[in-house]
Amino acid sequence: QVQLVESGGGLVQAGGSLRLSCAASGRTFSISVMDWFRQAPGKEREFVAAISRSGGSTNYRDSVKGRFTISRDNAKNMVYLQMNSLKPEDTAVYYCAAAGYNTVQATGVGAMDYWGKGTLVTVSS
Repeated sequence: QVQLVESGGGLVQAGGSLRLSCAASGRTFSISVMDWFRQAPGKEREFVAAISRSGGSTNYRDSVKGRFTISRDNAKNMVYLQMNSLKPEDTAVYYCAAAGYNTVQATGVGAMDYWGKGTLVTVSS
């Protein structure tokens, strides 16, 4: 099994920045792609960003391109999401997820093998 623990959420004003972190533990050798998803109140969970095992490939949902950056440190079993120019519509619980395959193009919730419990990001206007 793999355990994922997110941190770094909080309250920020529109235009501000936050950096989310996700720590992986357990059978980390079994995971390849790592993603961030988010779920706003009353809405379905949606894909935000993905990064391949090497970090050489990334994928983002259109609404965060140019504002969010996903990165990972395999030596520390960490993945990060740097969020800049935050907007009120970015308010959501952000989840770290991981899967054993290594493609950043699979963006469905059902494609992920492991999930964290989430961290809340609130962007005030």
